[in-house]
Amino acid sequence: MSPLNEEQAQQYWRRNLALMVKLLVIWFVVSYGCGILLVDVLNQISIGGYKLGFWFAQQGSIYVFVALIFYYAKKMAALDREFGVDEDE
Repeated sequence: MSPLNEEQAQQYWRRNLALMVKLLVIWFVVSYGCGILLVDVLNQISIGGYKLGFWFAQQGSIYVFVALIFYYAKKMAALDREFGVDEDE
């Protein structure tokens, strides 16, 4: 049984969903925006011999996605502690 009452559970999930939506928007902007829509503008910049638009399309969005996973895990651990539903280690 959950240690949260109905109102706390709704607030917990509301904040969880808000965090997920924010992170998915960031991922969408990086992968679709930088990798597809802004590729011509970003290709004017070169890093390590590669055009920046190409880099975002091939690797950058993956790196951002992995970083977002770690950020989500950290923020959810803090949210779990705040609501008292964290796992004891």
